[in-house]
Amino acid sequence: MSVDKECAFDWIEDNKKLIIEISDEVWEFAELGLIEFKSSALLADELEKHGFRVERGIAGMPTAFVATWGEGKPVIGIMGEYDALPGLSQKKVPRKEPLENGKPGHGCGHNIHGTSGIAAATAVKKAIEKHNRRGTIKFFGSPAEENFSGKVFMVRDGYFNDVDAVISHHPSTMNEASLMSCLAVNSVKFHFYGKASHAGGSPEQGRSALDAVELMNTGVNYLREHVIQDARIHYVIEKGGDQPNIVPPYARSWYYVRAPERDQMEFIYDWILEIAKGATIMTRTEVKTEFLEGSYNVMSNRTISELIVKNMREIGLPKYSAEDLKFAEEIAKTISPEMKIAQLKKSKRPGWERLVDKLIDDEIPDPWGEGEVSHGSTDVGDVSWQAPTVEFSTATWVLGTPAHSWQAVAQNVVGIGHKSLIFAAKVLAATAIDLLTNEDALSKAREEHRKRIENKKYRSPIPPDHKPPLDVWEK
Repeated sequence: MSVDKECAFDWIEDNKKLIIEISDEVWEFAELGLIEFKSSALLADELEKHGFRVERGIAGMPTAFVATWGEGKPVIGIMGEYDALPGLSQKKVPRKEPLENGKPGHGCGHNIHGTSGIAAATAVKKAIEKHNRRGTIKFFGSPAEENFSGKVFMVRDGYFNDVDAVISHHPSTMNEASLMSCLAVNSVKFHFYGKASHAGGSPEQGRSALDAVELMNTGVNYLREHVIQDARIHYVIEKGGDQPNIVPPYARSWYYVRAPERDQMEFIYDWILEIAKGATIMTRTEVKTEFLEGSYNVMSNRTISELIVKNMREIGLPKYSAEDLKFAEEIAKTISPEMKIAQLKKSKRPGWERLVDKLIDDEIPDPWGEGEVSHGSTDVGDVSWQAPTVEFSTATWVLGTPAHSWQAVAQNVVGIGHKSLIFAAKVLAATAIDLLTNEDALSKAREEHRKRIENKKYRSPIPPDHKPPLDVWEK
């Protein structure tokens, strides 16, 4: 092990208590995307204490920031997220019990995500400073991954233009740096406008915006038969009227449209826009389309994935206490065997059958999934079109735990989550040091990235004048 990595690991071990406290504090804040004011400030302030130059409020988002230390090339980026999810409030107990009904909770582990990133960035800074290495480390404070793709705004505005490689960590049920891609996505709201009237006395004078929403949804549901198998279309009706005896003059739906490639998604998206227009013709209403955000599929990088796996194996998996395992066992009781098997099978991990009877992932597999597609979406995709990029996972939750669940929220702030956090910070730091100090590895990663991109062109899915929807939670 290099002296740089030893120095970084020593700093993480010496500051383990503080790192866990920061993660737990972000968990307590549980702020929604674009309004993560306390979480963002906590992470940015911590980096500033360690000598990073912090630029806040970037790309039109008050909670986005970039922290920089060092000078010259290479420039290695580390990303961190800190937004929570609505309605997932949960106590630190292995049974469903909200802290406060209806409030947000960290169902995707972004309290750990952001904290592992700042811990790694600081540890790398300490190592390269001590040994007088040349290069720059950047931490990208990335808001609103869950809802509004904050990184896409940051990419559009040029904040990733100078990076040579980017790494990121995300909590999960597995220790992996897979090669799977994800789905490109557009997020859009449809505002329908009709005419109010008495629904009993003079319905003929009304024009129902709710009818338009429902007819559009019906049209889209018939469309599903005629799109590619890996596409995903889902929606909610946010506003459907006020009371039954008034023909609804206004109604609103919110759609996500996804497909493996950006052009495939845009083809389906354009079709859905036509269906929305058709609904207005049938109901003699009007529609306003509010585009919120979009993102690309992930461009994988085997070179960096293999570096990450190598570092995981050198560091070694966490050791769990009896208390950690007891909590994990109680959580596991809330997950059916069928759900666990289905999730393992869906991962397409070679030898997933070995994990069926295990509580926590105790393996570090080789990178897998080349050519496969995960059916979620992430704004990491847009970053991966700018530079070699990998987001890896560590076992933060017991096997079978679904993301965006109360089970995930609970585990993110206890022993198994804390140990995953420290392990991930070390893996991030070690991989960043490899990319900073090993010119051959970085060149190989960059050449692989060039070949994967080939003649494909990246065009920001967000128009130049489009701003982050900072008022979205007020609507």
